[in-house]
Amino acid sequence: MGWWPGDPEAAAVLVPAPRGAVHEVGGEGHAELLEAARKGDAHAAHLLGRHHAQRGDRSAARHWWERAAAAGNLDSAYNLGIWHEKHGSLDEAVRWYELAAAAGDAEAALNLAMLLLEQRGDLSAARRWFESAARAGSRTAARRLALLHEERGELQAAGEWHRRAALDGDAASAHDLGFLAYGAGEENEALLWWERAARSGHTGAAYHLGLLLAAGRDPEGAEAFYRIAAGSEHAGAASQLGGIALSRGDLRTARAWFERAAQAGRVEDQRMAGFVCVELGDVQAASHWFGRAAAGGDPESAFNFGLLLIAELGDLRGGEHWFRQAARAGHRRAAAELGSLLSLTGSTRETPCVPEPRAAEPGPPAPAAPVWERIAEPELVARARLTVSAVAHRGGAPLKASDLVEVLATWDFVTRSLPEHADAVDWLASRSGLHRGAVEHLSAVWTALLRPGDAPWPAPAEIEHVLATARELRTRLGLQ
Repeated sequence: MGWWPGDPEAAAVLVPAPRGAVHEVGGEGHAELLEAARKGDAHAAHLLGRHHAQRGDRSAARHWWERAAAAGNLDSAYNLGIWHEKHGSLDEAVRWYELAAAAGDAEAALNLAMLLLEQRGDLSAARRWFESAARAGSRTAARRLALLHEERGELQAAGEWHRRAALDGDAASAHDLGFLAYGAGEENEALLWWERAARSGHTGAAYHLGLLLAAGRDPEGAEAFYRIAAGSEHAGAASQLGGIALSRGDLRTARAWFERAAQAGRVEDQRMAGFVCVELGDVQAASHWFGRAAAGGDPESAFNFGLLLIAELGDLRGGEHWFRQAARAGHRRAAAELGSLLSLTGSTRETPCVPEPRAAEPGPPAPAAPVWERIAEPELVARARLTVSAVAHRGGAPLKASDLVEVLATWDFVTRSLPEHADAVDWLASRSGLHRGAVEHLSAVWTALLRPGDAPWPAPAEIEHVLATARELRTRLGLQ
């Protein structure tokens, strides 16, 4: 709410409301209040300040609040902090906030901490006042303090303050506690905090709880929480529900969920909506979704859009365009189709040169991301998505869920025929001829993804490296 009634400039800024009685004082009551204030009654002076504030008389409000604050009225000191923060000097705002905060006023301590942090960049002092406010019962201060500790990597302290805020009803801190617990490998703890946050209306917590339940092989529980999150327009949850419907062969329901997720601009869901629409025979809708995903830079969608334009609409020029776009992005099937198309039409335009696979990736290209999503066990897909969210939550370099799914599914795939009691790393290195260290690295990353808390989250460069190892391993074992 605006600080001064009728002040458009102040109304445009969200600031705390002044404290004090809200009823109008007039007539004999005003005269008695004025007399009491003049005689040194701090409460009367405070009420007079509030009376003048309601009337828009800033000067008079400030005068009486200063008299009240000097006589020990903390509400007036707090109001003066607000007044100077909005209309006066920051030094004066700090002075009055400090007066109230030092006497144990939690709101004054919170406002002071925010001012010191955002206006002066004084992190050390801000943390002291956040802690003072939090210990005096401010849930907001407890959460801000937790976030400051998280930024510094002080996870134990962050957890303690998040816990205070969460137990006081802060759903966002309960959600953050879930991530701290998951990253430490304490999955039961993560489940408890995410469920607490989800039942308080936190959409992200409902989604992440769904993923955790899916990772723990509880598909019914996962679906229930996906539905809660999707009911609040969480695109990731809608995508998961699309995948569940698709696994059941319910194409119409899958289409509805994938299209809800696709509307949020998620390229992978635009691509999946396109595939489902093809299966349903809706060429126009499939063209729409493949086209949007292709325009968003997705080579697989560009390739499929080109196929659709040629096969269903007879649009050779459009097909050539999208084959060319996909080929330039390294899509080998698109390059082959483009070469065939140019030969058929007698065009002299060159086929884009697609780089040969790197030495670590000989043989045919790996299956496209959607293929791995479909053939991987659901719990592995859930683990991959939880890792992506956990890394993003910590502010780390973003990871691609499709890459993590391929790493996890590859290890699962290549160890299925492992002899009983055999050491996986030694056996795979011996069978494939790969260096033992490379296979061991792949195993270590698999463990870090599947069993959080055993090792730090992998960086994008590390994932790229083990992804190359995974593809080479499949090739050498004849599993491509």
